[in-house]
Amino acid sequence: MLTVENITKSYGDKVLFRSISCTISGRERIGLIGVNGTGKSSFLKAIAGIEKPEEGSIHHPKDFRIEYLAQDAALDPALRVIEQIYYGDSDIMRAMRNYEEALLNIQTDGDNPAALEQLMRMQQEMDVLDAWDANTAAKTVLTKLGITQFNQYIHELSGGQKKRVAIAKALIQPADLLILDEPTNHLDNETVGWLEKYLVSYKGALLLVTHDRYFLNRVTNRIYELDQGELFTYEGNYELFLEKKAEREALEVSSQQKHANTLRQELAWLKRGARARSTKQKARIERIQDMQERTFHTKQEQAAFQTGSKRLGKDVIQLESISMSFGEKELIRDFSELIIPGDRIGIIGPNGSGKTTLLNIMAGRTTPDQGERKVGETVQIGYYTQGEAELDGELRIIDYIKETAEVIHTADGDVITAEQMLERFLFSRAQQWTYIRRLSGGEKRRLYLLKVLMTAPNVLFLDEPTNDLDTQTLGILEAYLLHFPGVVITVSHDRYFLDRIAERLLIFNGSGTIGRYLGSYSEYIEQQEHAVEPVHTMKEKRSAMEQPKQKKKLSYQEKREWESIEDEIMLLEEQVEQLQVAIANAGSDAEKVQQLYAEQQQVEEQLEAKMERWEELSLLVESLENS
Repeated sequence: MLTVENITKSYGDKVLFRSISCTISGRERIGLIGVNGTGKSSFLKAIAGIEKPEEGSIHHPKDFRIEYLAQDAALDPALRVIEQIYYGDSDIMRAMRNYEEALLNIQTDGDNPAALEQLMRMQQEMDVLDAWDANTAAKTVLTKLGITQFNQYIHELSGGQKKRVAIAKALIQPADLLILDEPTNHLDNETVGWLEKYLVSYKGALLLVTHDRYFLNRVTNRIYELDQGELFTYEGNYELFLEKKAEREALEVSSQQKHANTLRQELAWLKRGARARSTKQKARIERIQDMQERTFHTKQEQAAFQTGSKRLGKDVIQLESISMSFGEKELIRDFSELIIPGDRIGIIGPNGSGKTTLLNIMAGRTTPDQGERKVGETVQIGYYTQGEAELDGELRIIDYIKETAEVIHTADGDVITAEQMLERFLFSRAQQWTYIRRLSGGEKRRLYLLKVLMTAPNVLFLDEPTNDLDTQTLGILEAYLLHFPGVVITVSHDRYFLDRIAERLLIFNGSGTIGRYLGSYSEYIEQQEHAVEPVHTMKEKRSAMEQPKQKKKLSYQEKREWESIEDEIMLLEEQVEQLQVAIANAGSDAEKVQQLYAEQQQVEEQLEAKMERWEELSLLVESLENS
């Protein structure tokens, strides 16, 4: 168990949290939430021992191991992938590191007797420590995260690949507590789904910050909320947290009303000059002063408002036969699309498949290799993207927003000032005079998002808008977009966000073609899962064969297939056995083992399909013989 006692942390003159306490026990799955700038990352770093709190203490057993994954994890560019993930001073990590080094030496200098001797020693060490399962698990994690070139240098990887290596590095280390800060950023939906399942069976405790509300709901069994310097604890997942938080806020409002009534009565008593002994009168005055100083967390952020945007005509954006390649990689092939008023489009697909490129072509930021883009005369584009120009840290928040607009006009003709918009996006009037340099990374993203919206666009392009934004800000953004009268096109891996915003999807598959789906993201995933033909039971198949209208004989093709299928099955079974022997003989050659195992899986899939087909044909033959 890890115990946190009365810790306090400040940033400049801003107190992030004050005298908060909690405990973390084995196998707990804790989600930490709170508005950007409330100190979530600072809290994680304090628990991990990276930053010391100004007050209070953190206790845990001497042999308690903590593994921490930062939002932007630092990796050594001079190391290979396999060297990077096997860092650490545990015996197993050292053994696996030495074994992989010996294996690499054999691959580069296989005739060197010293290299062979070193490999044998390392294999014996792996045997003694029983490290083979850990080695296999590590490479499985890397493969599932899309990293297959284990000996590639870190400096050769893309930003997304580095993130995946950092996640693998954190997952592989033996730890009593695994701390993850925004682990789903820059991961595609398939990988996020795998990570969800992996963490459910993780042996240690988990403490994580994530904006992915489906992920939070499925992985956690406890929620910590940092709110105005205090830590609130909720048993259950994110869904239960929302219910219990609503109850807590309602109770706060009720308590505030009772408090106000009592205070009013006490003040009335003093004003009337009611008789009492002087000591009692003095105590009463002190009590009223304490009551006047007490604060309640009852402020509710309201985001259900009509938004400003310029009038949008019938013509929005049309793409005709667009093609785009980078080097030899074809991202988009002969793609045409018509964007119409009211469209809510989500763009999904693997990382690097061309989603942002399509968004840039639609926005006119990138010129395609072939094809044409047509834009309506009334179109006013607002583009929110990752990696946009840095905000000027010497500007105050309010001045930065007023550079764009001092007011926006709603569809109803109302006027919303820059100050009011900032308040709705969780920047209080007092905070609006803060310099941008003093904001957290998430607060800067929230401010930049508001600046884009203040341009009053009627077509919004959003490239991964949920990265680095807290769940409360995402709720406000979603409420804004639900009232937004224009077109919204978003690239996102956030399943919850897509379900709320997108009404149809453009689907990249990595081969240059782009599919379409009319409906929500969850509906699309459900359809994909059911697209695989279900395996029928023998009883169901027999029942289907016994319907009144039965075939009188096998077709010519079926007869030929029936005569040869048993021989084909035997050949496939022999191939599987041969591959199993080859894998056993490959020994420590990890790359060869991986290649042979992939081939074995492919043959086993073919064998399974043949067996199912044999079952269908045997039932058909039996049915014909009985009739």
